[in-house]
Amino acid sequence: MRILLLEDDELFAQTIEDFLDEEGFLIDIAKDGEEALSLNYEENYDLYLFDINVPKINGLELLKDLRESGDNTPTMFLTSYKDKESLEQGFLSGADDYLKKPIDLDELILRIKSLLKRAGKQIDKIQLGENLFFSPNDKRVYNNNEDMNLPMKVVELLELFLENKDKIVTKEMIVNRLWHCEEDYSEGSIRVYINAVKKIFVKEKVVNIKGVGYKLEY
Repeated sequence: MRILLLEDDELFAQTIEDFLDEEGFLIDIAKDGEEALSLNYEENYDLYLFDINVPKINGLELLKDLRESGDNTPTMFLTSYKDKESLEQGFLSGADDYLKKPIDLDELILRIKSLLKRAGKQIDKIQLGENLFFSPNDKRVYNNNEDMNLPMKVVELLELFLENKDKIVTKEMIVNRLWHCEEDYSEGSIRVYINAVKKIFVKEKVVNIKGVGYKLEY
């Protein structure tokens, strides 16, 4: 997935780029509206992240022009504007969502995934290692393009850790994800699936947070 970020604050832009790069996105940064327009002619983007107050062509005008040209790419404004008039103008220009600065990165990625899902743009693959990929669409793990045929509960647990990387995954979260309410489980079965997931990752580690749960660390 490729994202166009329109932002003239270099430090903030770099923070967003680093974060989304770790999430597996390709990021192009434009410092003003004209540069964003130029990049848009060269690439096809899956999502726009626009600041409003940028040089040459502001974010509102740029999005309005894009929408009038038939470009319906999902768009989120990242802005320090807080007055209702500016936010209303953003939606009238064709915005799908907005976040007020300072940005919470966890909320940003959730909003991005929601926008992409609504637009029918699913993430095809998540890289787990050099030749190791997880496909959220068909819930399969591939090594050198070959299906590893992992048990579904192992895949479900893997996906749960990926959705909560660098966050604690509690035993309750694992049970709710892997077993239906009428199904029985055991502490031993949880450990079996945890160990199976540990063997999948190359650089990352699933660590035990004693008395709390587990955490996928990068």
